Amino acid sequence: MGQIQQSVDPIVRTEGLSFARGDRVIFDKVNIEIPRGKITAIMGPSGCGKTTLLRLITGQLTPQAGTIFVDNEEVPKLSRTKLFELRKRMSMLFQSGALLTDLTVFENVAFPLKEHTELSDEAIRTLVLMKLEAVGLRGARGLMPSELSGGMARRVALARSIALDPMMILYDEPFTGQDPISMGVLVRLIKLMNDAMNMTSVVVSHDVKETLSIADYVYILSAGKVVGKGTPESLHNAGSKWVKQFLNALPDGPVHFHYPADEFANDLISGGRS
Repeated sequence: MGQIQQSVDPIVRTEGLSFARGDRVIFDKVNIEIPRGKITAIMGPSGCGKTTLLRLITGQLTPQAGTIFVDNEEVPKLSRTKLFELRKRMSMLFQSGALLTDLTVFENVAFPLKEHTELSDEAIRTLVLMKLEAVGLRGARGLMPSELSGGMARRVALARSIALDPMMILYDEPFTGQDPISMGVLVRLIKLMNDAMNMTSVVVSHDVKETLSIADYVYILSAGKVVGKGTPESLHNAGSKWVKQFLNALPDGPVHFHYPADEFANDLISGGRS
């Protein structure tokens, strides 16, 4: 109960994925399958490699071992040209929004259409207004990024990310720094866009409640491994100490509150030597 059947042909698949930075292991033979047409959440404590996984999916980083497939293409083996073609079918919503500060809202959303299509100005205008209407900001098309609130900027970035009708959107901490109203709007928009456009969404987030409210499937990462996976319902009923600590925001557990150190009493009597 509580499990969903994983796609026979997942849109993203990692096989024995291993990646390290120096002596620090981030992924150790990790296997992940992201189903098509669903919202998959990637969660875990800070530094566990969530954003690194997004960079591996988009080919910004190359694994030291194992591999990663996106839409049946082996990303690490793609030529530069083919990787760019694959990236055109993916979109990424950055934590900062990453709007171009010298362009208006309209121009920001139009930018990928002008760069990657040969559509007429009239067709681009129609598409931009449609995307801005979808996120509720058609009336703000003439504003500059500096005139937007944080929540509005994130919504403009979302409109830009769907401009080319991608097969998949990668969200990197989309709810960070948002007030409750803006967060609620973004949660609803991610779900609405995914269903209406028949896309796949991968959401990296620390916000447990909001993310689990829309996720179809969840992976929880820690210490280089997948420590939990399943539907939100199944994870809440899981017996894993890792999963329990993360979902319930417990200060101590497999992820320790205290950084490794000598006994406190010994430290106190060491005469101030560090």
